[in-house]
Amino acid sequence: MSIDQVRPYRKIDRRKSKKIYIGNVVIGGDSIISVQSMTNTATTDIQGTIRQVNECYEAGVDLMRISVPDQDSTAALTKIVPNCPVPIIADIHFHYRRAIEAAKAGVKCLRINPGNIGSNEKVKEVVKAAKDYGCAIRIGVNAGSLETDLLEKYKTPCPDALVESASRHIKILEDNDFFEFKISVKASDVFLAVASYQELAKKYDYPLHIGITEAGSLGIGVVRSAVGLGNLLWQGIGDTMRVSLSANPVEEVKTAYQILKTLGIRSRGVDIVSCPSCARQAFDVVKTVEEVEKRVSYIKESLSVSILGCVVNGLGEAAHTQIGITGGGAGRHNVYLDGKPNHKVTSEELVDHIVKLIEEKALRKNDK
Repeated sequence: MSIDQVRPYRKIDRRKSKKIYIGNVVIGGDSIISVQSMTNTATTDIQGTIRQVNECYEAGVDLMRISVPDQDSTAALTKIVPNCPVPIIADIHFHYRRAIEAAKAGVKCLRINPGNIGSNEKVKEVVKAAKDYGCAIRIGVNAGSLETDLLEKYKTPCPDALVESASRHIKILEDNDFFEFKISVKASDVFLAVASYQELAKKYDYPLHIGITEAGSLGIGVVRSAVGLGNLLWQGIGDTMRVSLSANPVEEVKTAYQILKTLGIRSRGVDIVSCPSCARQAFDVVKTVEEVEKRVSYIKESLSVSILGCVVNGLGEAAHTQIGITGGGAGRHNVYLDGKPNHKVTSEELVDHIVKLIEEKALRKNDK
């Protein structure tokens, strides 16, 4: 019996979109929703940039974006790209030559707005380089950098303004017989971003890169991103995503997976359900969860675990997780495996025992 039959309320009807390729990563169509992040090192710091890409790869990233502000940065790409385990996207703003150099350096996607780089001849050169070197393009509209005439027309960034900007850039690429592109219409305002993506999704079937741009620090940025991206994904909008945080890019990847995991779209790592704790708790729930999360953070296999301090809700949660713990009397706590009571464990052994169970189950899953 499928999850849709057991829990039909969890079903998300995904928007139908065209399929493009960024290296070996498929975007759109019926492909998985890919997770992106972006380095915050100086691109000319070659080893530092490679290290950061690899750290994000270990966290599960599918694509990485690297900013290319100058010619030294595109020169650095020639050494960075061959040493990265995921396709690289070059972030270009205004200079078309940086885009051409990045394509030659081996990146698999160019983030560039065709209308911002000058004459149609320059656009043609970028499109030719993209075709010659197998690059896709991302049209990246941002509420903070809209065209002057659109701001004059609409007075302020609004969904119509962002979608009209995207439409201009789309037409330029279509007129140049280029269709391997995805689109984003980002804003830091959650309502503006969501409404803009909704309108864009109605108008085009190109794949969409979703994000709440400049979301903020690790605290508030996670909340804004979860509200905005969760809203869009729940509507079936989005083919690839980035969580934008003023933090280590690894945190962006982790947060993206938490959002996808919460919606039942993609799973990675150990998903722990735990209670906030109260006077009924038979062990220190907060300390136990913190320690377990820290020790199993390296695990990539998808596992569900429940850790609850008493049996009030614990039995129900344990019945729906692969490993379940509920607090018991006299310092002995109940352990459930695959939803069924199995054995007991003491408070002193609790953390080590949970970690051991998780590692053993992850190993069995990996062997399969």
